[in-house]
Amino acid sequence: MSGSEGRLQKYFIALIPPSPYYDEALVVKHFFKDNFHSEAALRSPPHITLHRPFIWQEENEARLFEVLTHFAARQTPFDVEVKGFGAFAPRVIYLHVEHAEPLQQLAAGLRQICAEQLHVVDTENEGQSFHPHLTVAFRDLKKSDFSNAWNAVKEKNWEARWQVESITLLKHTGKLWLPHRNFYF
Repeated sequence: MSGSEGRLQKYFIALIPPSPYYDEALVVKHFFKDNFHSEAALRSPPHITLHRPFIWQEENEARLFEVLTHFAARQTPFDVEVKGFGAFAPRVIYLHVEHAEPLQQLAAGLRQICAEQLHVVDTENEGQSFHPHLTVAFRDLKKSDFSNAWNAVKEKNWEARWQVESITLLKHTGKLWLPHRNFYF
């Protein structure tokens, strides 16, 4: 889509945990900001990414909404469980999402429907397996701080379990990612 057709906007699709897990995950993100000057993860709400950021024409949001509404309506609620911490050294620390086949199927189905009906393809992760996680520190976590940051949380207990009943489309404001619309199962 060319820029002459309208304003291009950034979006992505995710699962956002309900309270109190949302608030507890924010506390963890603030821990990394306060102790390791890593605040990039605070530019988005706590979430599990299902489809990485993509560009879409803002005036064509109705098409996005239509496809995501139809997709979500065909889904069945399922549980997600988060236990402890994980890392992608040397920059990313996350809350570990336990393997759940319904989550894998949701992400695969979403990527397929986005590619087929919206022509939005996650080329960066094409061919890679889906590794759901809830990022709490990344990009601006200095490599020199990674070991200390990881040691501060790797043995900590953090648990959550909730029923997934919707997916969320997030929209970039130019500075932050904000939830834009929920699509219910």
